[in-house]
Amino acid sequence: MFSPMFAAAADAATAVAQAAPAGLTGNLHVGLAAIGSAIGVGIIGLKAAEATGRNPGAADQIRNNAIIFAALAEGVVFFAIFLVK
Repeated sequence: MFSPMFAAAADAATAVAQAAPAGLTGNLHVGLAAIGSAIGVGIIGLKAAEATGRNPGAADQIRNNAIIFAALAEGVVFFAIFLVK
């Protein structure tokens, strides 16, 4: 029952892979991941600066948390780079 559907899906996947330019498939998703990560790190920095301005006494804790969260956001780009075909 499912074997014709799986065969059609495999044929469609090979057709898409052959139709796309060789260098474009990996570069596109790495670029999108980098843009998303850059936006995320910018928002983290914005909120950390805002929080430090509101409570200067907690600047050390805010900075440490911002560094950890920025590293996690940048990790998405490394996953994208390693998953490029």
